[in-house]
Amino acid sequence: MESVIKINQGDTKWDIRHKVWNYIEVKNLASFPRPVHNRIPNFKGALKACGKVPLLDTFTNAAVVKVAPDKPLEGVRLASLQARKTLLVPTPRLKTGLFNRIVTPKGATKKKLCVCSTSQGVKEMSVPVGLDDKVQVDLVVVGSVAVSNKGYRIGKGEGFADLEYAMMACMGAVCESTVVVTIVHDCQLHTEILKKIPILKKLRTLEQEAGKDVALKTTPDEEDQTKKSKELKWKPNCHPNAEL
Repeated sequence: MESVIKINQGDTKWDIRHKVWNYIEVKNLASFPRPVHNRIPNFKGALKACGKVPLLDTFTNAAVVKVAPDKPLEGVRLASLQARKTLLVPTPRLKTGLFNRIVTPKGATKKKLCVCSTSQGVKEMSVPVGLDDKVQVDLVVVGSVAVSNKGYRIGKGEGFADLEYAMMACMGAVCESTVVVTIVHDCQLHTEILKKIPILKKLRTLEQEAGKDVALKTTPDEEDQTKKSKELKWKPNCHPNAEL
């Protein structure tokens, strides 16, 4: 389907991000936390959308599921815990490692599992998983600001999802056949314009084998745009990129 948001051929990733954020705010499609700017947007209906993930055969057959800590993905984290999957979440900003594993209390009720699936639960009820540990991730669930029906994705601009995937690939936790799922509102779905923005940048295999740094770099321009975006205060109906 075509999005109701007007995306132009010359738009940058930051243009697209702001148009999506603005549209979600102006149309009151957002849930807490607000405003959605500089976040993976938590949209109304996210919990219902998350409910479709457990219907996937990939989820049913998965033993280990890795889910980003974003608010709109809370329903997938809860479903994973309820299905007795091993639930991995990224270590915040990758400061102390790559993964944390959610540890639920023995005999946890649904109410307690709901707490475990929140950002607070992720902080308080998880233990680190070392890079040397042999982990095989069967399903990866990421948050998106915009996505295409061909699988191309734009995040919030910090690059951690790409870096996490690169690190998982380096340690053999994922491979080319690993399924990656995202949860979005219809207005976040775009088509041709995102063809040049891949969901995950390809790792340079030869550089990996040579032990070179394969971290995804941010250009000075992107760093400047990130700084400007974080400094920008959201004001309804008077945003510099308010064209929808």
